[in-house]
Amino acid sequence: MAREPTNPAEAASGGEHPPAEQPQRRRRGGGGGERGDRGRRESQRERERGEGGEELQDKLVSINRVAKVVKGGRRFSFAALVVVGDQKGRVGWGAGKAREVPEAIRKATEQAKRGMIRVPMREGRTLHHDVIGEFGAGRVILRSAPAGTGIIAGGPMRAVFETLGMGDVVAKCTGSTNPHNMVKATFAALAKCTSPRAVAARRGKKVSDILGPRPGERGGAAAAQEA
Repeated sequence: MAREPTNPAEAASGGEHPPAEQPQRRRRGGGGGERGDRGRRESQRERERGEGGEELQDKLVSINRVAKVVKGGRRFSFAALVVVGDQKGRVGWGAGKAREVPEAIRKATEQAKRGMIRVPMREGRTLHHDVIGEFGAGRVILRSAPAGTGIIAGGPMRAVFETLGMGDVVAKCTGSTNPHNMVKATFAALAKCTSPRAVAARRGKKVSDILGPRPGERGGAAAAQEA
């Protein structure tokens, strides 16, 4: 015995049930490319930013092509040396090797961001004192300079100072001119740099005890004693 249709829609269709709608399958290609591009752009921006969210500047110091001779011919690989800094007192260096140049630069940049150091600067523009750095056959001399001097240094050292944000410095390389040795010797020198405040805190004294009285204050004290 046939069932009487109770639903108006069933009555209009002759009492038969409407076919169930098939769930629509998502297409893997439609819109995924846009989301993928957006994700790649966001990851690129995250790599360009540091730990605190500041913008980082990277400079390619050198890139070397190495050929390996095999039975079928020669295989080329590239080695990149990169320095990264926030131009506010933090800088790092890194080296990367890969079969392609962009991949080698990416590896070097990631390594440089992981090993950044902070360098104390006087007035945010120069060193507090002269320092000598050595690494292997590389030897560099860094000297503080008055305002307006600029960066007087060679190519690899200039890249380090520019990414560091140092405006006035005089540097001289007296050893190996290999870019790797020069950069590593420069970082060895920067690691030795310290500030009068840090020295005073380590010795338990005041900054004025470390630096001594200023010329004007010295003259005033001498005049007061004579009076």
